Parts: sequence; C-alpha cells; structure tokens
Amino acid sequence: MPLLKGETLVFKDPRKPKGLKRFGTLPNHPDVPVGPTPRKAVWKRNKATLWYYPSPVKNKRTPLFLVYSLVNQAFILDLGPGASMIEGFTQAGYDVYLLDFGIPGYEDKHLTLGDYIFDYIQTGVRRALRHSGAEEITVIGYCLGGTLALIYAAVANEPIKNLILFATPVDIGEVPYMDKWTNAIKRGDLKMDDFIDEYGVIPAQVMEFWLRLITAPVNVTPYLALLGRLNDKNYIRKWKQFDKWVKGHIPFVGAAFKELINELLIKNKLIKNKLELRGKKVSLKKIKANLLVVSTEADALIPEEMTKPLMSKVSSRDKTYKRVRGGHVSLAIKGGLPDFLTEWLQKRS
Repeated sequence: MPLLKGETLVFKDPRKPKGLKRFGTLPNHPDVPVGPTPRKAVWKRNKATLWYYPSPVKNKRTPLFLVYSLVNQAFILDLGPGASMIEGFTQAGYDVYLLDFGIPGYEDKHLTLGDYIFDYIQTGVRRALRHSGAEEITVIGYCLGGTLALIYAAVANEPIKNLILFATPVDIGEVPYMDKWTNAIKRGDLKMDDFIDEYGVIPAQVMEFWLRLITAPVNVTPYLALLGRLNDKNYIRKWKQFDKWVKGHIPFVGAAFKELINELLIKNKLIKNKLELRGKKVSLKKIKANLLVVSTEADALIPEEMTKPLMSKVSSRDKTYKRVRGGHVSLAIKGGLPDFLTEWLQKRS
C-alpha cells in the first residue's frame, strides 16, 4: 500500500527488547526510599547519629556496633527490603547500632582521625553499651569504616568481644590500581597537602571523580546488568536504590584526609604498628577480640593483598579469614546473612 502524504514507514527490530527504550531515562529516576528498617536515634554529636535498630525477635545477648566509611552514606547497609545487611542482622535476633557520621561541612575541616576514633567511635560504643545494658559488644566495620573500627579496637578500653571487618584496607603501602598516583605522592611530585589545604573539605564531586578513575571498568557493570532486566520491576527498584548510593558521595574533611594519605598511604603506619593518635600508639598486637576478616574475589577497590596481612598482626587466638564470591558491596546488599557469617557470629554471641 502506498504511503499517504506526511506518513513515515517505521520498521520494528524484533531483536530489540521492549523495555530498552526506558533504559535512557533510568539514570534520571525520581527519588527512591532507602533505610526501611525501624530505628531510633540514641545519641548525636555534630553531624553524626548513633542509630538503634531493635530486633523484633531478639535472642542474642551481644549487640552489634556498625561503623561505615567516610566516603559514602551509610544507608548502603540498609538499602531496602531484601537488600539490607541491617535487616538481616535484626531478623537473626541481634540488636544493631549504626554510627552514621553524617555529611560534613566546611566547618568540620579540622576533624582528625583521632577525633573520629575517640570522640565518635569510642564514645558511640560506650553509649551503645549503656543503652543496651550488655557486658560486651561486637564491632563491625565496612570498607574504610573497617579501617577506623580496626584502629579503634587497637586502642579501646571497652569490652569488644568480636571484631568483624568487611572489605577493609589495612596494608596500604602498595595500591595496585594507584601505583602511578602513589609514587607521585611519595616522590612529592603530587603535593596533596597543598591541594587539601586549598579546599579545607574535599567536595563530594571530587571524591566521586577520584573513585571513578580508580574503578572505571566497574562503573559500567551495573548498567550492563540492567540491560537484561528492564522488565523486572523489583530489580529496577533495587537498582535505583543502589544507584542512589553510588551517586551519593559526601565531602571528606581535610585534616583526616591528609592523615590517611601521609600516615596510612605514604608511610603505611597502621600495618607497621607505628601509627599514633593523641599520643597513643595504635598497636594491632593489642587486639585480642575474636576476629573475622572477609574479602571478596571481585573487589576491584580493596584487593586481598590490602586485607589479608592483618591476620598475622593481631593477638587474637580465635581468628578467621574468609574469601568469598562477590564485589565490594555484595555482602551489604545481598539480603539476609551468608551462612558462614551466621554460623561464625552465632557461636560467639
């Protein structure tokens, strides 16, 4: 049949997924809810909040104290129903406390590692112990939050029964994907102190740019995975929640950032037991708590060589190193608790 004036002939490609036309609009998705697990604030300091998540089926005496990173927002640990580590813990009978550092402003540029360890984490643990009435506590750290939790455990006076570290950088002397940057910093070719002093607080956009440079191939992976699930509404909801976290970088205070670069990256003082905070030596040998260290096979950000050396540095008699499948945040968003974690923690709680 001949075309009428103004008509256009359109050929439909049967190979093209029906939902593909929606792909381009997904990155601009409207706001999605996160953090569904019931909670209440039990302590606040500056921008930080200590959240309490009561278990609806509490059957464990030892509460959990979670420490997350300073780079992203902590809601990755409670992303959504069926994709929440905190939900998994509470459903397993544990009361949970999460130290959320909040979003720093320019007025916080002076905060140091010592401030985070003693004024925030240590004080937060004391508040959690007082609030729960428990005699001991389990401290859990994720990513850089694991590094902070480890440093705290090495100087703590509080009764830490268990220490669990997920994807935690400890031996930071050699960073495989940052060798040129690291060498330039160590040689003084790249003067980070001057850059940090200029900003005072490193903007969220700069932190996101640096992390994207480090994990460039990984950034594309979530979009490739999404292509095959465009008609799965439940998957898209979880993808949007995760995408909100990925793009939710927060500023990093200058004083602490300089310490991380100079003391932990350039001089690698933590694994060498040479780090000092507020006149106190941070010795990993002082750690005697039951220890579980977990790394994942596909973690492009924190490879195994940055984590495993810790095992020979602590004095813990009960210590376990676990290598599992997954990426950097897989354990946080998988939903529920993996069998190895359920078994390990239940015996020690």
